[in-house]
Amino acid sequence: MSRNYTEDGITFGLELKNLRKRVRNFIDEKVIPAETIYEKGGIHADQVLLELQNQVKEEGLWALGLPKEIGGGGLSFMDYVHINEIVGRSELAMFALGTHTAQDSTMLNLFGTPEQKEKWLYPMVKGEINPSVGLTEPEVAGSDPTLIQTTAVLDGDEWVINGHKWFTTLANKAAFTTVFCVTEPDASRHKRASMIIVPTDTPGYEIVRVIPTMGHQHGGHCEIKLTNVRVPKENLLGNRGEGFVIAQKRLGPGRVYHCMRWLGQAQRAFDLMCQRANSRYAHGSLLAEKQMIQKFIADSATEIQAARLMTFEAAKKIDQGDEAHIEIAMIKVFGAKVLHDVIDRAIQVHGALGVTGDTPLEKMYREARYARIYDGPDEVHTASIARRILKLYKEGGNWSPERE
Repeated sequence: MSRNYTEDGITFGLELKNLRKRVRNFIDEKVIPAETIYEKGGIHADQVLLELQNQVKEEGLWALGLPKEIGGGGLSFMDYVHINEIVGRSELAMFALGTHTAQDSTMLNLFGTPEQKEKWLYPMVKGEINPSVGLTEPEVAGSDPTLIQTTAVLDGDEWVINGHKWFTTLANKAAFTTVFCVTEPDASRHKRASMIIVPTDTPGYEIVRVIPTMGHQHGGHCEIKLTNVRVPKENLLGNRGEGFVIAQKRLGPGRVYHCMRWLGQAQRAFDLMCQRANSRYAHGSLLAEKQMIQKFIADSATEIQAARLMTFEAAKKIDQGDEAHIEIAMIKVFGAKVLHDVIDRAIQVHGALGVTGDTPLEKMYREARYARIYDGPDEVHTASIARRILKLYKEGGNWSPERE
């Protein structure tokens, strides 16, 4: 008989509990100590990442959330959600444990042909190559993918692609970019675009620059141009005009993964805040004995737990086959705010130390600001929540958290 384990109101099977513990120990003992080297970049960063990945594979912790038939660990979606919370404690852990390709691997596994899987999917899952996705364009609003201007025209047996993309993450290290482009210009707005796999060494594929972003001069967010790029017609992912559907299939579960990782980051900041409060003496007492600091602790714990439960509920609905549009939008907005606020309080408790590189908090704070923008800005998700709920009432129904 299987035994269950309950943590903060969430029930796990004993096997998952032990797996979470193994992942947590590996991250705390192996990954976090390597963060400083990795963040400096260069050959030493590549070397430490490769060493960690090899250790992860030896310990059977590699790509846990991907199906076994494509080389992953075979965890169910819900079990992987629980693991991803632990992975979120460290950005490096996402790469070290092979979870950084989860969205792209899932997309290729769902829509790729056998030939595409052989060439791109299986090497990607093994960690031999990296993927990238070309969605966002500088000339149009990234929150509305129906506005994209990149085009692909079929010329004989080849697609000819022209366009301008940016924030094509890791394109500078990727073997291919899955390009979101207009192939059906006369179709309805949600059926105009397709997804086409473009090897990054194809003539006409140009990395213009690695975009300097908040606190990063040499990150992996790339601006690219595609000028008369020719790829075989077999590089079409899915069917013509299915680009929007494929993108949503990629982004929906991906937002749950993001929110779970944010919880791991928030928990790590919370741990640091509590440790600091119990050790720092000022104005006659420990910080932990001061009511304002106690409120920081209480508010942070409450918000983290609320975000956890909301995220698990959204994940459960997806696991049951529900697209969970409302729930995903809710956790995307609320989770990003919780992430920011907890890290912000942790920095405040650390004082001047909190804004130095001597703790991970200043980097965490910079990264947290992105959360309100990528995979859809707060404003778009907030409007979507209200619009979808109001539509239910307009149609004679209603909305409640426990709805089927």
